Amino acid sequence: MLTRFAPSPTGDLHLGHAYSAALAHHAARAAGGQFRIRIDDIDGSRSREDYVAASLADLDWLGLDWDGEPVRQSNRLPAYAAALDTLRARGLLYPCFCTRADIVASLAAPHGPSGAIYPGTCRTLPNAERERRMADEPHCWRLYMWRAVAATGDLDWEEAGQGRRAADSQAHGDIVLARKDAPASYHLASTLDDAAMGVTHVIRGADLIASTDVHRLLQALLGLPTPLYRHHALVCGPDGRRLAKRDAAASLAAFRDAGIDGPALAADLRAGRLPTGYSLQMP
Repeated sequence: MLTRFAPSPTGDLHLGHAYSAALAHHAARAAGGQFRIRIDDIDGSRSREDYVAASLADLDWLGLDWDGEPVRQSNRLPAYAAALDTLRARGLLYPCFCTRADIVASLAAPHGPSGAIYPGTCRTLPNAERERRMADEPHCWRLYMWRAVAATGDLDWEEAGQGRRAADSQAHGDIVLARKDAPASYHLASTLDDAAMGVTHVIRGADLIASTDVHRLLQALLGLPTPLYRHHALVCGPDGRRLAKRDAAASLAAFRDAGIDGPALAADLRAGRLPTGYSLQMP
């Protein structure tokens, strides 16, 4: 078994991160396997090196040791570019010049698991117009979803303890695989990295269940293995809302500064025992 924890260095880790990391760490160690760390640091406008150091310090404080050197997404840009080239050569990608405001404002944009579904505005642009606009306009690259689904057929994936689940990638529409401001989207980078790292069990929050449908599609398109998935409940604060990095009171640094014992907290989290005021909820 090989599990991983993949923080984005865009803020301090909080109790929800600790819960997910503790579960992944325990699963690997109980099976005599490996627990790896990946730093998801390709968001150039928000990623900060001090948050990388803080995240590793938090894990160390919790007593969650890891195997090998942390993997950095910023070192894997050629792998993302190669995958995009492969999909582009198969006619499964197209450039999109729309802004988020354009998509939200579109009366033709229904909503899916990830919010507004792209209405396909740039999907049918003439090639000449695409080439002209690509030369001087910011653009992302979208997956031609119906073509991708037609190429793979029906897919499913296994949720630990619950059996097989049918994948519904189509519900996400033409997802972005390379952003205007980043070389790869979360969907593409995470899928490629899990395969490259040899991850056998992905343990993460239940807010990502729908995303797994997309990851399963990308695995099929790119010939990648499919790990076993386990989506856990989310840690919510006293207000009943799931924690976010802006919740300073729930940051691991705040617990450490309050004199909380890190390994004891990790043991409580593994057992489903949370500090007073916090709860576990399924979305």
